[in-house]
Amino acid sequence: MKPDMIFNERYRIIKSLGEGGMANVYLATDLILDRPVAVKVLRVDLRDDQDTIRRFKREALATTELVHPNIVSVYDVGEVDGFQYMVMEYVAGYDLKTYITKQFPIPYQVVIDIMTQILSAVEVAHDHNIIHRDLKPQNILIDEEGNAKITDFGIAVALADHSLTQTNTLLGSVHYLSPEQARGSMATKRSDIYSLGIILYEMLTGKVPFEGETAVSIALKHFQSEVPSVREFDPSIPQSLENIVLQATCKVPQDRFQSAEEMSIALSKSLSQKDAEKWHPEVLVSGETKVLPVLDKNAAEASNTTKEPEVTADKKKKMSRRKKWTVGVIMVALLMLIVGGVVVATSSPKEVKVPDLSGMTISEAKSSLADKNLKLGKVTRTNSETVSSGDIINSAPKKNETIREENKVDVIVSKGKSKITVENYVGSTYSDVKSTLEKDGFTVEKETQHSDSVTENEIMEQDISAGDKVVPSDTVITLTVSSGPEMFTLRDLSGYTTKSVQDYATEIGARLSISEAYSNSVEKGQVVKQSPTAGSNMSKGGSLSVTISKGKKETTDEFTRTITVPFKSIVTESTSSSDKDKEESSDDSSSSSSSSSSSESKTDENVIEVYIEDKTHNIDTLYERKTITKDTEFKLSFIVDSGKSGKYKILRDDKVIAENGNVTKN
Repeated sequence: MKPDMIFNERYRIIKSLGEGGMANVYLATDLILDRPVAVKVLRVDLRDDQDTIRRFKREALATTELVHPNIVSVYDVGEVDGFQYMVMEYVAGYDLKTYITKQFPIPYQVVIDIMTQILSAVEVAHDHNIIHRDLKPQNILIDEEGNAKITDFGIAVALADHSLTQTNTLLGSVHYLSPEQARGSMATKRSDIYSLGIILYEMLTGKVPFEGETAVSIALKHFQSEVPSVREFDPSIPQSLENIVLQATCKVPQDRFQSAEEMSIALSKSLSQKDAEKWHPEVLVSGETKVLPVLDKNAAEASNTTKEPEVTADKKKKMSRRKKWTVGVIMVALLMLIVGGVVVATSSPKEVKVPDLSGMTISEAKSSLADKNLKLGKVTRTNSETVSSGDIINSAPKKNETIREENKVDVIVSKGKSKITVENYVGSTYSDVKSTLEKDGFTVEKETQHSDSVTENEIMEQDISAGDKVVPSDTVITLTVSSGPEMFTLRDLSGYTTKSVQDYATEIGARLSISEAYSNSVEKGQVVKQSPTAGSNMSKGGSLSVTISKGKKETTDEFTRTITVPFKSIVTESTSSSDKDKEESSDDSSSSSSSSSSSESKTDENVIEVYIEDKTHNIDTLYERKTITKDTEFKLSFIVDSGKSGKYKILRDDKVIAENGNVTKN
C-alpha cells in the first residue's frame, strides 16, 4: 500500500512500519476518530494460505480478548478484497531489542520496571488461558514514556490447543524457545515463563544465552545446556536477580515459577535481598524404569550345552562373536516387531461419538474433542438470538454421531444477537420513531425538556449515537422530546395595581394589555379581572389581559328649577340726603325754591346674574347673566349624584336677591 491511499474507506496510509513473515504493518490515520493507528495486513502471497489466515485470525481473536495497558490494543478486525487486516494501537517508540542495543547497560531498577510491566500483561493473557508462545524482545514495544506493550499474538494458542510445531519447522523465535517447545511438545504457561527468563537474561547481559549456526543447533542447546550465569558476565548483578533468571529458565517446567505473578513478586524483592544464596532446583525422582524381558534361562543353558565340533580358539572367538551378533540382531528385530505391533494396534483409528459441543467456547471444544482424539475443523460464525457470542451453536457431525478418531468436527459459533445501525432521530416526531424502534425490538424511554425553539413532541436528543451498532433486544434507547415552551401557572392578580401588573408581566415575559371599567366591588386602580384566569397554564411570551377598576359608576339626577326673578324699578335722586335735610330746615320759600331745583331718575333695567353648583358647575362660576325689564323666569338645569343636592344664588345689580343650598330633584 502506498502513502495517502485510503484503506477500507477509513484509514489513510502514511508509511510502512515494517514487513514480517506473515503480514505488513503500516502507519495510518483513522479518518473518523482522527488518531494514528497501525494497520496490519496479510501479505499478498499468503492471502490464499489457509494456515496463515487461521494464524492471522488467531492473533486477532487472542488480542481482542485481552484488555491491558501493557498489551497493544486492537481496534478493528476484518477483511477487504480478500485481505485479512487488523487495526491496532500505534506505539511511537521502538521494540525492546532496539532498546537493549541503544540503552545497554540498563540500570537494574529499569530492568525490573520493564519486566514487571511485561509480566503483568502476560499474567492477564494466562488468566484468559492464552499462551503467547513467541515472547521475544522484537514483540515487545517500548513507547516514548518507557512503557512496555506486548504485541504479535500470531501463534498464541489456548491452553487446550495442541502443539503447533510442524515437521522440520519451529514456530516462534528459537533464541527464546522453551526446551519442551524445542522437543516438539505442547507449550504451557511455563513455556512463556522460560521465554521471559531469556528476555531478562538479555536485558542484564545485552545478548542471548545460546547462539548457533542453525536453528536446530540453538534449539538443542535449550534442552541440553544450562543457561550461562549472568554473574559470570557481570559480578555486580545481585545474586537474587540471577536467581530469577535461573528459576525462570529451568529445564524442568515444574521447577520454574508457577505463574507470571510469582515471578513478578520475586522481581520486586530482588534488589532488597542482599544475602541471597544461589538458587538450585529441587531434585525430583519421577517416572519408572521399564526392563525388557530376558530370554528363558533354561533355553539359554540348553543352548550352552549343545555339542559342537571342536574348533580352534580363533574359530571359537569368531563363532562367539558371530553368534552374539546374530542373537542381537534377532532380539532387536523381535523387539521392533513387538513395538511395531503395539504401535499399529494402539494407533488404529477407533470409532468414537462426537461430544456435545453446544455452549462451549472454541478452546473448550478443542479440549473436549482432544479427549476423544478428534480435531476441530471449520469454524463458521453466525448470529444467534439465544447463544452467547463466542459459544458454539452446533457441530457437524452432530453430538453422539459416530466417527473415526483423528477426524475433524466442524462447528458453528455464535456471533451473538443480530445488530442494527442506530439512525439519527433528532428532528423526527417521537410517536413515529417510538413505533418503529419498538417494532425492531428496542425498549424506548422518553424524557421531556422545555424548548422555545423546538416544536412540541419533536425529538431533541438521543442517548445512542447515530451509526452505532447495537442489539435491539438488549438496548434501551432514551429519546429527549420537546414539551414546547416552559409553562407556568398564572397568579391571581386580584388586588394588583397597574404598576404591580406591569412588573409581573415583565417577570414572566408576557405580552400585557390593560383596559379600564367601573366596578362597584373593586376599588379604583385595582385589577377587576384577568385573562387567562388565575391558575391557568401559560408559556413565556403569551398574552395577558387585565381590567383595572375605575371605581363605582355613580347614577345622577337631572332636573330643572324655574325661578322667577321680579323686576324692580329703582329711582335715583340728584341731591344727596344731607343737602335735602338742610333745605328742610329753611323756610317755605326757600323750601319751595329748593324743591323746584332737585330732580329724580328712574332705572328701567335690572342686571341679573345666576350661579349654580352641581356635578358640572361650580357656585363661584357664572352660570347665566341677563338684563331684564320685567319679571323674568330663569330655568336652572341641575345634574347631581343620586341622593345629593345642588345650589344656586341669584344677584341683581351685584346684590343677592335669592339663594338655595339644598336643591334636590323632588
